[in-house]
Amino acid sequence: MPYAEFKKIKVHYTDTGTGRVIVLLHGFLGSHEIWSEFVKKLSRRYRVITIDLPGHGQTSAIGYYHSMELLAQSVKAVLNKAGVRRYIIAGHSMGGYTALAFAELYPENVSGLCLFHSTSYADSEEKKKDRERVIRLVKKEHKYYVAEVVTSLFAPENLEKLKTEVDKVKRIASSTNKQAIINSLEGMKERKTRDMIFKYAEYPILFIIGKKDSVINYETMYSQIGLCKFPSVVMLEDAGHMGFYEAAKETVKELELFSSRCFRNSFE
Repeated sequence: MPYAEFKKIKVHYTDTGTGRVIVLLHGFLGSHEIWSEFVKKLSRRYRVITIDLPGHGQTSAIGYYHSMELLAQSVKAVLNKAGVRRYIIAGHSMGGYTALAFAELYPENVSGLCLFHSTSYADSEEKKKDRERVIRLVKKEHKYYVAEVVTSLFAPENLEKLKTEVDKVKRIASSTNKQAIINSLEGMKERKTRDMIFKYAEYPILFIIGKKDSVINYETMYSQIGLCKFPSVVMLEDAGHMGFYEAAKETVKELELFSSRCFRNSFE
């Protein structure tokens, strides 16, 4: 894999296809591998860049804390290395938090934004306490935590029929070391609310939402969607937090249609 240098580490990425650029950012415990089927389909029309965020996949962790701003800066290092200036950014879960931080830091580079099972809101006080509990658990037995959390990301009725995909996610997640997990949990716990990005964004924003998502309550998304000038919404009735597997055909099609609208309207 090619890489970009950032803060003394190598941020690894893939770069497939030609044309207008779509950037895909994985979530917590993920890697560029989760997007493999999306890359195959989207790269027929677009140039698709996927990135192993710090502490994930083939990219090393940085220090002891991964803020969303730090992750966004690592993404910018990759895109500078790739020589691209304008792009759509789609982020799953933590990748969505990263995408929002990126949109705040580098608004001139964004042509469209997709939140894939993600939110602009900061953690509630209750959620912060839960992350602190998880950090304590990870310090004691991170392998057990990884196996349990992956299962909870899928809607229960999808676990058996998507066993291959569940096993793939477990394999990817299990390669994330203890310190990288803690770094990410700390960063997500301390992230700030960024809903005002929606209010002022002059580009389209796509929300992909799982009705059965145990991580992001779909009802909390309505107020965020209402802030946008150019919103699109996809509600996945039978998906949990992993819509790119639980509703694979629908979500890749919607992202492709969204990208076509963004580039056709030339919000650049």
